[in-house]
Amino acid sequence: MQSSNHSTNVNNTNLASSEQQDHRSNAPVVKLCPHSSGISCGSCRLNELCLPIALDESEMQQLDDIVERNRPYKKADHLYRQHDDFKSIFAVRSGSFKTYVLSSSGAGRVTGFYLPGEIIGMDGIADRVHANSAIALEHSSICEIPFSQLESLSLKLPSLQHNFFSIMGAEITKDQKIHTILSSYSAEQRIASFLLGVSSRYARVGLSPNRFHLPMTRGDIGEYLGLTVETVSRLFTSLQRKGLISVDNREIALLDKEQLRVIVGADEF
Repeated sequence: MQSSNHSTNVNNTNLASSEQQDHRSNAPVVKLCPHSSGISCGSCRLNELCLPIALDESEMQQLDDIVERNRPYKKADHLYRQHDDFKSIFAVRSGSFKTYVLSSSGAGRVTGFYLPGEIIGMDGIADRVHANSAIALEHSSICEIPFSQLESLSLKLPSLQHNFFSIMGAEITKDQKIHTILSSYSAEQRIASFLLGVSSRYARVGLSPNRFHLPMTRGDIGEYLGLTVETVSRLFTSLQRKGLISVDNREIALLDKEQLRVIVGADEF
């Protein structure tokens, strides 16, 4: 009698196990990051800032299927170099990158900074080669999206195509803004605008907009804003003396954002 009960229990256990396996086999496969076992487009805390925004679950799964999550990048590692063939765009998942361009004489100029949730690499779309180089400012990680696959998927998912066009539009607006800053802003306005811009970008990813770390050097900031390192340092000191910011090496606290906006003379922040 006991043997019969034991046999029944074993059969029931095997049946339950088989049903569980069948259920798992029918469940959608979620591709996870090899360096962080819980990361997918659906679970990423940045998905409302990145390409998946407004996608439903099945659409997000299709995007996730083409995303490649590569090894982390150490400080000073290149993501790509100027004149490299364009193959992919990249979403910054953690850390930060800067882009820069080298002239024929070898002189360099910083062209942009990219923080978590932002897309990098679109400079290569037009000519299929990268116009800039991209380098990690700190230990960073990215999601790589092969562009040919993104193009194909965008034709099937209008919402994804719309999101990508929106991101491209924002990048164009950012480029236009830096041209305006370089052509018409005073040095103090450039620094105030830069700090307010970084503040708003940190706010988008749920980090403090009032106290943050600047991953870039004063030299990087100067190259980006068309200022010398000495001018950048002098203006940081000046704004600190006025009580508008607090500076501790690369740790910045914005103490009076309203007055910084007054200096800029614009209301976009």
